[in-house]
Amino acid sequence: MNKILILINITGLIIGISYGLHGPILPLFAKNIIGASYSELGLIGLTNFVPYMFIPLFVGILLDRINNGYLLAIGAAINSVSIYLLSIAQSIPEIMGFRVLTGIAHAFFWPPCQAIIANESTEKDRVRNISWFTMFFVIGFMIGPLLGTVILEGLDVTYRILFQITAFILATAIISALLISRKKINVHQERISLSAIKQMKRFPEVIVLLIFSTSSFGIILTIFPAFLNDNGMTATNILLLYFVFGISRVVSLALAGKFAKNTSKTLIAATISITVGLALSVFADSIIEFGIALVLMGFGFSIFFPLTLEIILSKTKKQITGKIIGAYETVFGIGWALGPTIGGPITQTFGNEAPYMVFCIIGIGVTLLAITSRKRLEPQKIQN
Repeated sequence: MNKILILINITGLIIGISYGLHGPILPLFAKNIIGASYSELGLIGLTNFVPYMFIPLFVGILLDRINNGYLLAIGAAINSVSIYLLSIAQSIPEIMGFRVLTGIAHAFFWPPCQAIIANESTEKDRVRNISWFTMFFVIGFMIGPLLGTVILEGLDVTYRILFQITAFILATAIISALLISRKKINVHQERISLSAIKQMKRFPEVIVLLIFSTSSFGIILTIFPAFLNDNGMTATNILLLYFVFGISRVVSLALAGKFAKNTSKTLIAATISITVGLALSVFADSIIEFGIALVLMGFGFSIFFPLTLEIILSKTKKQITGKIIGAYETVFGIGWALGPTIGGPITQTFGNEAPYMVFCIIGIGVTLLAITSRKRLEPQKIQN
């Protein structure tokens, strides 16, 4: 593994720790300290993810024109500021505004990382390298809740202090991003266009699977912690559950290279795993049962990313890698925004378990689509 890939993995680890440190706690902070309802939790999630529906398109254009390390450093800086501002939030609108910044920052983090890895990889090792980067991010996301447990209970600090600590940890990612920027990046001075959107239209089955996965994931990130809290789980229990969630994700990503040999079958299994996990969440009433549900969903959510990206990259020209990654991440943003948008009002209107049952039913339909479209869910070698 070369120096650039090592640095990008370190960056992913740092940002993952910061996300895991504050992510599961934010819904509890909004619900218990600020007084947010489930609908408002959905709106907070929506404002976080809405920028990710648009910004990655423009970042994707920049990826082929500007040193990707600089873009990554900008993302880390904006993200640090946005999380620090949470520590002074006093109202739902303030939290929503700060989460808009987080969504913008994420658009400057994930696509540049993907582009750097794609440019530093051959077709043979691209899935492995992207999986390893995601695995380092998830390891950080797994360490974060444990670290949060120690800080909240061992040091007896408030949620607001936790956000400040998180911001300072995340700021260290600026250093590794600037080190990455020292490598000369070959840029393609093509005209600015949104042609990558048309390229994504060639993958309707992949888009449907991604939107189902990311919208379900969006609910698990933004609403599920409050749902767990209402079902008797303490803040410490919730952080431990998300640690288990992280273990599941790390294991699946570590094995992604082997899973890539049977891409379509793995994607079908991932869809089934998410669907079953959602169903189990409806009936779970103990930390063990919730843990099993999160393990199943962790596998499904994580394995989707490297395999679906490889399907798309393997069927597009390398010269537009940055643009296609931007368009791909926009699909992620659509799904992440849809989840909280739908999940919050459904919870408020029909009860705490309703969104998980609804998405379970949708998952059955998506699984059938994946089975019937399995030939189109395989990567293909292309000649540039």
